[in-house]
Amino acid sequence: MQRTRAHSAALASGLALLMGSTALVVPTLAAAQAAPQQSGVVQRIIVRGNERIEQSTVLSYLPVQPGETLDPAKADLALKALFRTDLFADVKVELQGSDMIVTVVENPIINKVVFEGNSGLKEEKLRDEVTVRPRGIFTRAKVQQDVQRIVELYRRSGRISATVTPKIVELPQKRVDLIFEIDEGPKSGVLRVNFLGNKEFSDNDLRDVVVTEQTSWFKFFSSNANYDPDRLEYDKEQLRKHYRNRGFYDFRVISAIAELAPDKNGFAITYTLEEGVEYRFGKITVETELQKLDKNVLQQLVPIRSGETYQDERIEQATDALTFAAGAAGFAAVDVRPRYTANKDTNTVDVVFQVREGPRVYVERIDVTGNTRTLDYVIRRELNLVEGDAYNRALVDRSKNNIRALGFFKEVDIEEVPGSAPDRTGLQVKVEEQPTGELSFSAGYSSVDQLVLDLGITERNFRGRGQSVRARVSVGSLRQQIDFGFTEPRFLGRDLGAGFDLYAYRLDYSEFSAYETNTIGSNIRFGFPLTVASRMSTRYTLRSDEVDIDSSLCTAQVVSLSLCAQRGKFITSLVGYTYLYDRRNDPINPTRGYRFDVSQDFAGVGGDVNYIRTEATGGWWHGFNKDFILSVSGSAGFIAGFSGDTIRINDRFYKGGNNFRGFETAGIGPRDTNFSRSDALGGRAYAIGTVELAIPTGLPEQYGIKAGLFADFGTLGLLDDADKNYQPGAINPITNLPYPPGTRDPAIVDDLSLRASAGLSVHWRSPMGPIRFDFSQVLAKENYDKTETFRFSTSTRF
Repeated sequence: MQRTRAHSAALASGLALLMGSTALVVPTLAAAQAAPQQSGVVQRIIVRGNERIEQSTVLSYLPVQPGETLDPAKADLALKALFRTDLFADVKVELQGSDMIVTVVENPIINKVVFEGNSGLKEEKLRDEVTVRPRGIFTRAKVQQDVQRIVELYRRSGRISATVTPKIVELPQKRVDLIFEIDEGPKSGVLRVNFLGNKEFSDNDLRDVVVTEQTSWFKFFSSNANYDPDRLEYDKEQLRKHYRNRGFYDFRVISAIAELAPDKNGFAITYTLEEGVEYRFGKITVETELQKLDKNVLQQLVPIRSGETYQDERIEQATDALTFAAGAAGFAAVDVRPRYTANKDTNTVDVVFQVREGPRVYVERIDVTGNTRTLDYVIRRELNLVEGDAYNRALVDRSKNNIRALGFFKEVDIEEVPGSAPDRTGLQVKVEEQPTGELSFSAGYSSVDQLVLDLGITERNFRGRGQSVRARVSVGSLRQQIDFGFTEPRFLGRDLGAGFDLYAYRLDYSEFSAYETNTIGSNIRFGFPLTVASRMSTRYTLRSDEVDIDSSLCTAQVVSLSLCAQRGKFITSLVGYTYLYDRRNDPINPTRGYRFDVSQDFAGVGGDVNYIRTEATGGWWHGFNKDFILSVSGSAGFIAGFSGDTIRINDRFYKGGNNFRGFETAGIGPRDTNFSRSDALGGRAYAIGTVELAIPTGLPEQYGIKAGLFADFGTLGLLDDADKNYQPGAINPITNLPYPPGTRDPAIVDDLSLRASAGLSVHWRSPMGPIRFDFSQVLAKENYDKTETFRFSTSTRF
């Protein structure tokens, strides 16, 4: 008994099998002659013709074992099983007596894959497209599929006449070189993009809407200035979005036709349109049968008002808002469907949003992909859903924001994938890692710190476990610092952040306030969530501060005696907390929402200093579109001593520079004007507000340049009485007698008058690190304030 199946054969001399527009040359295979079908009991199985493949491997694929009966059906099944492995080019099965003889011809192994004739596409792009690889098994089916992939790749790049011919070169030991010979053909350009039926928008306006561009000599960098049939469908959708987002509810594209020019040097594309008339929103209502949802409240969440121009985008925004609101109210699965009623007499569209409880869908599986360094559990612990939970879009969006807030990933996306049943779904968390650590040695300059030298190592995702480690030495004209810190975001496996810091720094304020501070300290901190949107953190700090002023300046009375009285070394021991509430839509680049935090520190748990410091900050964001984003933010603080203590100069608030543009560092607030130095004294209370509008720069996004118009306004002041009076021992130059205790020094100015400035800020994410340029105009100030019109600074040094 004998049965064979062989691939179509061709002569090795180059006889080609025509397959559409391609040809494939394959090695010669001897076509077996079918033997009469027989049946019998197999006592032994013999494999012949195998060279690379072990006999045991061949036997493992056979559905027949010694002692079983071989009949024509089982022989056919054996042939199919062996061919399905793609290991063999030909197989023959026959029964000789009680021996089952399996004769095979192995498929060759690919030695290398070569591309010839490609100039329009890089070889790397072609290699990524094909599935055959060196050391893989050669099969005609795989090669034919790869030919079609390459042709399709060329077609999408505008070369619709490209042809690909695969050929092989036989090598010893059943190896072959696979060569794809490519004839790219001419590039099919777009000679003209025409529109018919458009009255509301000109041809030039609509050419800016569609992706397809007319071919021009200066568009050699554009990938859209060529003909691509798939792109026409996308252009039709872009036109539909353009019109329907401008009120043309009845708009449709009647046809999109591409005609090849007589000389075949390009295509003319014509879109035939039916614009219709402009519509406005009519009656907007919300209907729901869910008792726990108040339709009046839902109605207020719909960002659409009657009389506004009809826009599809507003419908989508309203649907998302209602879905999110229902999810936040505890409905894991809701179905929000808008129902439209067009009134042609009044040119209005009534919209009814039907909110129903949809079928419950459960999360069957969660897969995390793209994390080449970060461990899975670091990402999974930020998810608000686990396998088995009911699917809830609000929780999915919140999970995405949680992962983005880690700062470990450039891109984060969570997609739904079909589950094993209609009520099952899978979630695929796709992330793209970005660098989280740096080993840096750098030098820089800014108008704040002057010359800066930095040496440090920082890792925000230590060992891929989400831990943060920082060790840094920084030397600048204003500040010299060495510090080490460690943070564990999930201490003891719970949602409890814990960390510690060790630091020593020297702050040179001699240019602004005649003193220097040397500090050595440490702190321990813990943080934990209170609700989904709020978080609490606590801390304990122990530090030693030494305030130093050149004694010669004090002796010569070149600086204020109130400053000289601050000299000395003292210990600060304090406990504090911070409460944060965050309802922004994005933790990194918010366009909607608000946040605020309040913190308090209590110094006096031991140590030499006693005070209570309270600070609060907040912000609100509103994006009109992706280019114009309005933000309003503010901060305020107050510090007061107790047990007879006044607030020492290094614990006071100093404002100006980066936190109040238009003024120098420590440029506003109380000041000693007795001397030409006009030293800043700091204040016990401040309040500062900022209004900023992000504006487009017109530059490509990859340049990393953003700009915004700003206005800063606020005040700083409220010294202790002891610091505003003449210091003990101060002599009245008229009477040559000491001033009576409590006599106010008129040269020490302290008022809570309003300061304001406005200007332009430019942020540049440069290769050296983020840089900010501030151009300011002061609108309100005191005559003793220190102002500036330009400042550049680095928010982070690399």
